[in-house]
Amino acid sequence: MFKIIHILLAILAVVGVWYHLDLKNLPQLKYMYAVVAAWGIEHVLRFLRLTYHNLGSGGTKTLVEALPGNACRVTVTMARPWSFKPGQHAYLYFPTISHFQSHPFSAAWSDEAEAAGSDEKLPMDRQDVLAMSKTSMSFIIRARTGFTGSLYKKAAACKDGRMLTRCLVEGPYGGHHQMQSYGTVMLFAGGVGITQQVPHIRDLVVGFANGTVAVRRLVLVWIIQSPEHLEWIRPWMTEILALDRRREVLKIMLFVSRPRSTKEIHSPSSTVQMFPGRPNIDTLLGIEMENQIGTLGVSVCGPGALSDDVRSAVRNRQYQGAIDFVEESFSW
Repeated sequence: MFKIIHILLAILAVVGVWYHLDLKNLPQLKYMYAVVAAWGIEHVLRFLRLTYHNLGSGGTKTLVEALPGNACRVTVTMARPWSFKPGQHAYLYFPTISHFQSHPFSAAWSDEAEAAGSDEKLPMDRQDVLAMSKTSMSFIIRARTGFTGSLYKKAAACKDGRMLTRCLVEGPYGGHHQMQSYGTVMLFAGGVGITQQVPHIRDLVVGFANGTVAVRRLVLVWIIQSPEHLEWIRPWMTEILALDRRREVLKIMLFVSRPRSTKEIHSPSSTVQMFPGRPNIDTLLGIEMENQIGTLGVSVCGPGALSDDVRSAVRNRQYQGAIDFVEESFSW
């Protein structure tokens, strides 16, 4: 409703100014032609881009999987390959569910176009990873109300919780904040905010193994309500944990805010640890600053309260060392 009202009011404003200038026979009327032309050209270009990327080579195909914790994993196989950087997002159109509405989601994973006969699943050179066009993008969509709730219910009602459908993808956008130049990186995520951080993790771990990034310490702090939410990114994290030299650089800390029992809390290894409750952001940040290598880059994506806590902790320690803060938000 916010978007629709915004568009209608913008149209009303333009029409009102147009008639005002026309009735008064003012010379500024000629500028209104440029205003209307710019608005029309922008929409035409977006439509042409959307058509080009989604309607060639048999069209874009989409697999929607219902996951535990009222979430969907959406894997879009693109009609035409495109380039991808960590931290980007795209607008998704599901004509059979939300008609002509589009919704923005962070791209959590990308699969590269592989050469025929290749046995490698992931290119091991970071420049190759970034440069290769991607044939598919994956998103995690948490079911709320409206479109996301309808998408989850429709997928959950299908056999094995898997649904094949059509989806149009517009993008990708963003990806301006890259973390390759920091010696130490801390990534904070709350719930589905993990979709923003997973691509950075793969990029930095691969780059560390190849010696093409500055990162020497990489810490992921993910706060979830239940261990079943780990299923959202399990296939991707399995690939990341199998990467060369991963143990030398990556440490994962999982905090379960609402565990059903203590038996659910167990740490697989010293580099992948699980804890009950919520983390003390200031304490974790202080530990990393005591051992940081180079400038510390801190990124957060999740609920507003988590972003506030991380921002406050960084501000309190900004004069204790070289530190940068990057906040990603799902809000308008």
